[in-house]
Amino acid sequence: MSKMREPFFHMSKRESIEPWKAWSIRIGAVLLSLMVCGAVIIALTGLNPIEVYKGILDGAVGTKRRIWMTVRDTLVLLCIAVGITPAFKMKFWNIGAEGQVLMGGIASAAMMIYLGNTLPPLVLFPLMFLGSAAAAIVWAFIPAFFKAYWNTNETLFTLMMNYVAMQVVTFGIIFWENPKGSNSVGTINSATKNGWLPKLFTMEYGWNLVIVLALTAAMFVYLKYSKHGYEISVVGESDNTARYAGINVKKVILRTMALSGALCGIAGFIIVSGASHTISTSTAGGRGFTAIIVSWLSKFNTFAMILVSFFLVFMQKGAGQIASQFNLNENASDVITGIILFFVLGCEFFIDYEVNLRGRKHPSAN
Repeated sequence: MSKMREPFFHMSKRESIEPWKAWSIRIGAVLLSLMVCGAVIIALTGLNPIEVYKGILDGAVGTKRRIWMTVRDTLVLLCIAVGITPAFKMKFWNIGAEGQVLMGGIASAAMMIYLGNTLPPLVLFPLMFLGSAAAAIVWAFIPAFFKAYWNTNETLFTLMMNYVAMQVVTFGIIFWENPKGSNSVGTINSATKNGWLPKLFTMEYGWNLVIVLALTAAMFVYLKYSKHGYEISVVGESDNTARYAGINVKKVILRTMALSGALCGIAGFIIVSGASHTISTSTAGGRGFTAIIVSWLSKFNTFAMILVSFFLVFMQKGAGQIASQFNLNENASDVITGIILFFVLGCEFFIDYEVNLRGRKHPSAN
């Protein structure tokens, strides 16, 4: 019998990898993606890729206002990513961040409209903060309850809750139309600015920065060093193992989703009170889904999410700039962003798995 030929390469899952190697792979993937993007730009548009990249840089951080717009959107995306992380680490697929953000946002908008001119800021802002969190907790608790007690599919349940939340917002817009017939709320309290988060240390989005960074640090400590964080990890690994260890799985699911919803609701508060000062069905702007990419790419490390969130927002702002600057179709800028994301997501495979060529002995082999 002929000897079976050895495969040209084989893959094996890494037990671990040094952080510097992992980041070297990620940086290499970004550089390679830029090279591929350059080739695509030349092939499709005939433009100089360097000039296009300068346009991306200018669109994201070219002026002081653009810098703060990038920071503002990064903070919102980061807050949502931090919010969904405990649920995803528990293997509860919370696809309902969009709806939870909307419910937090509509709670803030309602209090700005009905209480903004009657309550002092020291009472109004904490009430808006807690009210937004509470509204989103209720929205997240519903699918969590059905999952905990009847093992329903949380992916479909949370996804459908997004559409219900959009209808709730649409219902609110009917009552709050300004001006009448515009089918929009308009800028809330534009004259008095009651309910608008004020500047902090002369920074326009200073409060947004403080709130989101505080939540990011708190979530890192919560997941890594608290008993609740340990229980989330165990439930995420195996429900049966968690039950064997004496962990109340139902309680962990409900508690974790309540926390996840609260943070997404706070993101809604930040958008309405600290950024847009209005509410619409597009308030979340798809960031609930983008946050999933942020969370997974960061391996549930909330500090790593700061960089990933900034990178995605940077590319989004830059892509919009080159579309207008070079008179490109918006789809062309989306292609560039998509190529970069493809390489960034794909490089995680080489971080998790090692590829060994024929004749090269695997380190773990005897």
